[in-house]
Amino acid sequence: MPLKSKAAARRWRQKNRRGGVVTAALVIIGNEVLSGRTQDANLKFLAEGLNGLGVRLREARVIADDEPTIVATVNELRRRDDYVFTTGGIGPTHDDITAAAIAKAFKRRLERNAEAEARLRRHYRPEDITEARMSMADMPEGATLIDNPVSRAPGFQIENVFVLPGVPRIMQAMFDGLKARLKGGKPVFSKAVIAYIPEGVMAAPLEDVQKAYPETEIGSYPFFRLGKVGTSLVVRSVDHQKVNAAAEAIRGIIRGLGGQPEEG
Repeated sequence: MPLKSKAAARRWRQKNRRGGVVTAALVIIGNEVLSGRTQDANLKFLAEGLNGLGVRLREARVIADDEPTIVATVNELRRRDDYVFTTGGIGPTHDDITAAAIAKAFKRRLERNAEAEARLRRHYRPEDITEARMSMADMPEGATLIDNPVSRAPGFQIENVFVLPGVPRIMQAMFDGLKARLKGGKPVFSKAVIAYIPEGVMAAPLEDVQKAYPETEIGSYPFFRLGKVGTSLVVRSVDHQKVNAAAEAIRGIIRGLGGQPEEG
């Protein structure tokens, strides 16, 4: 589905300010996640899947099943990022309000999608068809369906927003099917270097490396392994040569501190 011209132009300008990097945001919707009853399993899958397409996941938010919150969050992120993915809240129960909230965010009517309804009617036996189940075909006007090869109830897309279920097996299958709709940017390269040196000892020289290579992002992640304190240092950038150069500078720091760098 083509993007609206003004929205597409705005994202094009933002993307070029980011050096051609295509970005995405994830909105995890569900009181059950916030309460701790359900552990989200979609973030890692989506982050890795998007990165493989040349799309960088900039942010993930976990929000409640609250219509004003969903509307505000989706509107903020869809104006900022190239793609927005939501998970959760499109089932058949009273608290599944994501579709209605997305319709409100785009100022569109919520309506029964004929093709989505037909798919559900083909899937269920006549005696198992209920209004609650058919409500999963209620979507914003003009939505483009996202196929569901597992349980048939489709997700949907409006402009750059993709609305998916929260059940990991179903969400993952649907994402695999929609990947062809996404256009990635420059791939992000990464390299990890491990040092059995405390993070605090490396902080000052590591900051100097970051200043010397501003085109990169350098992350520092402490760990305790086999009775030893160590730090995993990860360099990321769209510039492969800068990644290698910064990683080599980090290896030099480690050696200078009496350590032996290991590849992550």
